[in-house]
Amino acid sequence: MKSYFPEKVLPYLLVAPSIIIIIIFLVYPFIQAIWGSLIRGGVWGANTRFVGLGNYVELFTSPDYLWTLGRTFMFATFATLGGMAFSLGLAVLLNQRIKGRMFFRTAVIWPYALSPVIAGVLWALLFDPSSGLFTYLAEVMFGLELNWRTDGTLAFIIITIAAAWKNIGYNVVFFLAGLQNVPEQVLESAEVDGASSFQRFWKISIPLISPTIFFLLIMNYLYAFFRTFGLVDVATQGGPGKSTEILTYKLYQDAFVFFDGGSANAQSVLLFIFIVGFTYLQFRYAQRGVFYGS
Repeated sequence: MKSYFPEKVLPYLLVAPSIIIIIIFLVYPFIQAIWGSLIRGGVWGANTRFVGLGNYVELFTSPDYLWTLGRTFMFATFATLGGMAFSLGLAVLLNQRIKGRMFFRTAVIWPYALSPVIAGVLWALLFDPSSGLFTYLAEVMFGLELNWRTDGTLAFIIITIAAAWKNIGYNVVFFLAGLQNVPEQVLESAEVDGASSFQRFWKISIPLISPTIFFLLIMNYLYAFFRTFGLVDVATQGGPGKSTEILTYKLYQDAFVFFDGGSANAQSVLLFIFIVGFTYLQFRYAQRGVFYGS
């Protein structure tokens, strides 16, 4: 049998650059993080000592860490489910034959093109207690005085909405692609049989785009856990009163503000375990409702 690779070494040479990059930038830092989570020491690694699982025990007995952990899961869940529901509604509207739909399809992607830092600045300015547009409208129209700098619940809501808004364009693109692949013949047949618009959407479109929904569910959770640090850092710095402190921001604070490398490394390992476990549960249980057509 003729081989496509006359040289036995050639395949390994072709994949070697990718393997080297993975080892340098993924495998080695992860091993270092695991080792760093088992030791404690001063700034820049001075006077280090091995403590085993001491850093992990300290985290799980810390009310501050448990509060941040619960807050992060709440933030990720609300940002994911709320953002996906709103994005699906937008995708359904943009899938209709409306005037200027190409413009609106392009415009809805713009938030995703912004960096998290810019998104954080934008929403912080919109809700600025003294000069924000939304703050002014809320006071004029409803008589409400909004000040997220002193109201932790309001700050959490704003950050959650901002995170969901930032990812709307990404979701809409995939939802639109899924909706456009729903066979028109199936929808027309259901309409002839007397199915309403909602019934056609819920009973036909949703099952057929369930693989897209499942994919976006995982990607949005990953986004909420790992890619919202810049938004939180610029807009609220985790406040007020740690009401918007998420795991990545607490990890940054412990590592680069309080110089607690052992705790920061342990948090990074736990964050990896949490997201891997959560993704596994999604594949294990949420995927049961996914329909893959032949």
